[in-house]
Amino acid sequence: MTVLPDDGLSLASEFPDATHEQWQRLVAGVLRKSGREVPETAAEDALSTALEDGLGIRPLYSAHDAAPDAGLPGFAPFLRGGRAEGNTVGGWDVRQQHTAVDGGAVLADLENGVTSLWLVAGAGGIPVPSLGRVLDGVYLDLAPVVLDAGRDVESAARELLRLYEERGVAKEAARGNLGADPLGHQARTGDEPFGFAPVAGLARLCAEGYPGLRALTVDALPYHEAGGSAAQELGCSLATGVAYLRELDEAGLSVEQACAQLEFRYAATADQFLTIAKLRAARRLWARVTEVCGAPVGQLQHAVTSPVMMARRDPWVNMLRTTVATLAAGVGGADAVTVLPFDHALGLPDAFARRIARNTSTILVEESHLSRVIDPAGGSWYVERLTDELAHAGWEFFQWIEREGGQAEALRSGRLGQELAKTWEARSAKLAQRREPVTGVSEFPNLAERPVERVPAPAPPAGGLPRVRRDEAYEALRARSDAHLAATGSRPRIFLAAMGPAAAHTARLTFASNLFQAGGIEPVTEGTFEDSGATEVCLCSSDALYEEQAADTARALTAAGAGHVFLAGRPGQYPGIDGYVFAGCDTVTVLSTALDRMGVS
Repeated sequence: MTVLPDDGLSLASEFPDATHEQWQRLVAGVLRKSGREVPETAAEDALSTALEDGLGIRPLYSAHDAAPDAGLPGFAPFLRGGRAEGNTVGGWDVRQQHTAVDGGAVLADLENGVTSLWLVAGAGGIPVPSLGRVLDGVYLDLAPVVLDAGRDVESAARELLRLYEERGVAKEAARGNLGADPLGHQARTGDEPFGFAPVAGLARLCAEGYPGLRALTVDALPYHEAGGSAAQELGCSLATGVAYLRELDEAGLSVEQACAQLEFRYAATADQFLTIAKLRAARRLWARVTEVCGAPVGQLQHAVTSPVMMARRDPWVNMLRTTVATLAAGVGGADAVTVLPFDHALGLPDAFARRIARNTSTILVEESHLSRVIDPAGGSWYVERLTDELAHAGWEFFQWIEREGGQAEALRSGRLGQELAKTWEARSAKLAQRREPVTGVSEFPNLAERPVERVPAPAPPAGGLPRVRRDEAYEALRARSDAHLAATGSRPRIFLAAMGPAAAHTARLTFASNLFQAGGIEPVTEGTFEDSGATEVCLCSSDALYEEQAADTARALTAAGAGHVFLAGRPGQYPGIDGYVFAGCDTVTVLSTALDRMGVS
């Protein structure tokens, strides 16, 4: 056995340095073998992924991808964290949302890992007079309470403060947020922002007597849930935060006092790197705003797993989505994280869903030790570059809102809603084409799954910006199929005609089966077309066999009664073929028109 000398040499010292050009040459060669001819210098562009906001992800980053100095945690620009210690002491604040009067669920959460409560009160939530019943048995000096009461914020805040006094909680021991968010309420309902005078009064009360309480929430979820991009979410949060600073300044609070009254709420999605970059960029941008105001401070962040990504079909997959989103929120440095239960889109969560939600954070903090390193993604060339690019895009959108007259005017005029709608329209096209897959919905759906039923949740505020979901187009298709099943005892069907040996047809047969099931159309692969009970058919095979047999097979199936003949593959010149299904086709349109022809309303 050869023993290497311990002479301090690098293990790579005897290997020649590879150049960027050599790597590009290798990549171009691989692409060439797959049928894509690209110049060597364009190899990276060929493998790049386009994101919203004009951003993109390249396949390789290096030290040449410079980004501004990230600084240190607890110091401006706070990119690496708003506090010097980060979340290393006890992990992030595990915050659970409650929208209904259920004191038992609240206590179960607090006794099993939840560290603060997010109570949706007033219209669409817990009646304000019932707050005491919901918080019965809760040690209010130990469990922070965050309110979300919309227009009822003043009455809800006064009720919470009354409970503090009634239960003997010292003012310095009260912690949480009274949750005033006039512009968020405007975004949700379309109403004019409610008067700021009561909000300013609450802020002054907190600043002077309740050091652990904040008065305002800058909630970016309405813009995320309306289909906005990460940069638009950032821009809206900055514009809202600046509007509140102006109001608090007019009310007589100092810059330091005003900044200390704000908490920011962002969505955390299953796109983990984008979420990490968004939270880091948000702190940097807010540091810039407060620097201009004369008092650079860190941003207190509350991350919530995205409602937009939650699917109603195969909801168990939501557990995986929320786990990735929670990981991203933790790595991104969020101070508090809310994991929405996997059945959130179906109604009020049951005890099992709540348990899984709170245990998600527990596992990541206690078993994966995710919080023991501050800003673990810091220094990554990819993350630093993405953070920088996203910060610039978010700042640009913030400036656009300011030019529109500020957040309130941009909402009032409808211009902000139009910008968000454009973003969602582009994303909807990707969802329809399955270029953005939704596992269990547009990819690998399970038509035999038993529906998960829940007690309906209180209706949330409406009338303002829409609330969108990634699964909505496919959910509408599946609902039509379900209605047909209930009325007739069977789902609409399509016969998949496999041509040639398994090696020739398996890939496209699997592709077509998944595609049609996404619309609730049951694929039939056994027996003959005549015995299948289907009225439409899809040919599945290789290009070579299509050239030889597609026309004759289509002619025979049409003669046997097929009303529409699909071919799984790129469009070609095949007589008798009525339509094509392929990667990148408008799947939603294909499925919707197929259901129309099948008489499924």
